[in-house]
Amino acid sequence: MNYDGLDKAYWNTQIERVEQLRSKIAERATAQPGRVIPDDTDLAIGTGRRLSLTVMFLDISAFTQRRSATSDEQELMLRILNLFITEMIRVVEDYGGNVEKNTGDGLMAYFEDETGDAGDNSTKRAVACSLTMHATNEYLVSPILRATGVPPLQFRITMDYGPVTIARIGAARRFNANVAIGNTANFAAHMLRQVKAGDIAVGSLAWGRLPELWRTLWTELSPVATGWVFGETTVPYPLYLYTGRWAKLL
Repeated sequence: MNYDGLDKAYWNTQIERVEQLRSKIAERATAQPGRVIPDDTDLAIGTGRRLSLTVMFLDISAFTQRRSATSDEQELMLRILNLFITEMIRVVEDYGGNVEKNTGDGLMAYFEDETGDAGDNSTKRAVACSLTMHATNEYLVSPILRATGVPPLQFRITMDYGPVTIARIGAARRFNANVAIGNTANFAAHMLRQVKAGDIAVGSLAWGRLPELWRTLWTELSPVATGWVFGETTVPYPLYLYTGRWAKLL
């Protein structure tokens, strides 16, 4: 996988994948009851595993302002979300990430540092994933929505790096789910309120793990005070905006 830009072969595969997904969604007239995402059985309820991760949150901007009162409006919203969320999940997986939560209007994913042949750390892969998400939305998903008279979706992404406990909570044979516990996940989630549609934002620890060229050319310090501090020194903990974007492939 190329984490420094969009690979032509990968992009062509993605174009085909999005079109296949669009066709499948178009064939479905109504929602099908009883279909659920398979449970992750890797963790027993009440247990967790602690590791250092890059945690990412994606949030669709102004989602609740879209009309969804009538059955037709709800059916349309279902198709939009199915197209967008499904492809965003696939992009996360393409970049070696794991989606732990689908919030309906967004996602929570985490990226582990590679221990095998891949030389790029989890934060670089998470940022590269975010850039591909933006390219996918702008050049593949949005034209489909515009063609059907639907305003394109906009979204914001925040992330940070640090120790996180991935735990499974809930009740056996009832509702249960994986959660990410720790300041890293809390910070990334709360910072969604500090950024606007179209932004990619990274916490200070994640920023420090990016290639020097990326930090120099394509990041800038956010003017918004996060309200968080480094625990040992109480120095303010900053947020950085990643301003670079992948070049469009012809």
